[in-house]
Amino acid sequence: MIRKIVVASVLGFLVSASGAAAQERRWQEIGIQGTGFFTKDSSGNGINQHATDTGGFLLSYRYHFNRWLAADASYGYARNTQQNFASSGPFSVQANVHQATGALVVTAPRRIFRLNPFVLAGAGALVFDPIGNAGGFVSGAQSQSRPAFVYGGGADYELSKHFTLRAEYRGFVYERPDFDLAALHSGATAHTAQPSAGIVFRF
Repeated sequence: MIRKIVVASVLGFLVSASGAAAQERRWQEIGIQGTGFFTKDSSGNGINQHATDTGGFLLSYRYHFNRWLAADASYGYARNTQQNFASSGPFSVQANVHQATGALVVTAPRRIFRLNPFVLAGAGALVFDPIGNAGGFVSGAQSQSRPAFVYGGGADYELSKHFTLRAEYRGFVYERPDFDLAALHSGATAHTAQPSAGIVFRF
C-alpha cells in the first residue's frame, strides 16, 4: 500500500511538472543591429595603445526558455586600427574584428511602459584579422583571436506581436591583441564598449 502511494505521488508530481513546463511560453528571436565600437586606451611593457573608434553590425539569435531566462548567440563585425606607440616608433595595424559570443539573458518578467529590460553575461572570442592596407600594416602581423568576457543590458520596445526595437549595450574584456608580434605585446587588458540599436523579429 505504501509503495502504491509513493508511486502515485511521484507520478502525480511528474505529470504536474510536465504540465507546468508545457504551459511555459517559449519563443525565439533574430535581431540585426547597428553598433558602435569604442576601445579604451591601455598601456603595458612600455607600449601605449589606442584603437580608432568605429562602427559595425551585430546579428543575434535568442532562445527564450520562459519569460525571464534566455540563451543568446551573436556574431558581430567591425573594422578599426590598432595603434601602438613604442620606444622604437609607432606601429599601426588595421584589422577586421569579428566577434562570436554566447550569453545567458535575464529579462524582466513584466513590461514597463512597453519596454522589456534585460541583462546578459557570457563569453566568446574576438578575432583580429589584419587587412594589409598601406599605412595600416606591420610586416609579420598575423590573424589572432582573444578570449573575451561579455556583459551588458538593454531593453526591447514592442512594436507588434512579432517585431520589437532593441537598444543595447555590450562590454568586452580581453587581452589586447599583438598579432603574434613580440614588439607589440603589452599584456594589457582591454575594454571595448559596444552600444547598438536595431530591430528584432520574434517567432
